[in-house]
Amino acid sequence: MANHGLEGLGAAEVIERLDTMPVSNRPAGLQASVQPDAVVLSDTQQREARLPLPEDGMYVSIAPYKSQTHDCYFHSLTTCVGELGNTDVQVRLTSGSGEVLVDEVRKTYDNGFLGLWVPRDIHATLRISHAGQIGTASISTKNEDDPTCITNLRLA
Repeated sequence: MANHGLEGLGAAEVIERLDTMPVSNRPAGLQASVQPDAVVLSDTQQREARLPLPEDGMYVSIAPYKSQTHDCYFHSLTTCVGELGNTDVQVRLTSGSGEVLVDEVRKTYDNGFLGLWVPRDIHATLRISHAGQIGTASISTKNEDDPTCITNLRLA
C-alpha cells in the first residue's frame, strides 16, 4: 500500500481516494476490489491487503448509462469505467420500508461512477435522473455476496 500512497488509510479512505481519482492518475499495477465486507488490494508482486468495511455500511458504486455499459459484480476502484464521467445526476435511494436515505444531486466521478454508503441489511430502490431521463435499480445489502457495482441502471 505504501508504493501507491495508501499506507495508513482505512477502507473508506482508500475507496474515496481511488474512486474519485482522475482515470489518467490511477496507479498502474494495483487492483482494488470492493467486496461487501472489505476492500481487497493486490499488486503485480502478488501481495494482498484486505481492509474491512465498517460493520454498519456497505459501499455500492453505480455507473448510470445511456448507451453503453459493462458487466461487473464487485466494483474495481482501479479498472471500472462508466459512460457518464463528471456528470450531475439526481440520486434518490429509498429503503424497502419507504425511508428516503439519499435525495440529492451528485456529480459522477471521472470514472463515470458515483458511490453510496448504504446501511447493511436492507433492500432499497435507487432512482437516478439526468436531462429528463430516468433509470432505476435494486440494491441489497442483506447478503455477504451482494454486488457492490451497479452497471445496469440505464437512463431512458
